[in-house]
Amino acid sequence: MSLFSMAELVPHSGDMVLLDEVISYGSEEIETRVLVKAGGLFNQADGSYPAWLGVELMAQSIAAFAGCHARAAGKPVALGFLLGTRKFECDVESFPLGTALQITATRSLQDDNGMAVFECHLRGPGIYATARLNVFQPPNVNQFLQESGEAQQHV
Repeated sequence: MSLFSMAELVPHSGDMVLLDEVISYGSEEIETRVLVKAGGLFNQADGSYPAWLGVELMAQSIAAFAGCHARAAGKPVALGFLLGTRKFECDVESFPLGTALQITATRSLQDDNGMAVFECHLRGPGIYATARLNVFQPPNVNQFLQESGEAQQHV
């Protein structure tokens, strides 16, 4: 059982929180789990999840990694941004209904400005997906969003 609920770790709301639990986390890695359930926002007609949703599951695992570290330090969970992914590869077209998926994300690079790179793997019975995700968690999210909005107005 997780120390924290997913809603406490991932800054999404309601049905957008896709992960079920944190299995373990450490200083550089997290392992999460999700069971493909019917009735979600992204289910296909047969109840499966499309394979591309693996990128979002990986990104939410990284958000949970940041959330675990924030909660453990007594800090609030902060908003982060998925900047992009490299080399997403998946050996299936979809994740079948009822399948348990385990996602690992390992931090391979982090700079002082909040940019990071994670090596991610998603596994299930007969399923393997991998990707490298680039993420950004600004030191001051509100200031970043305000400055980004002002920059957009000047374009």
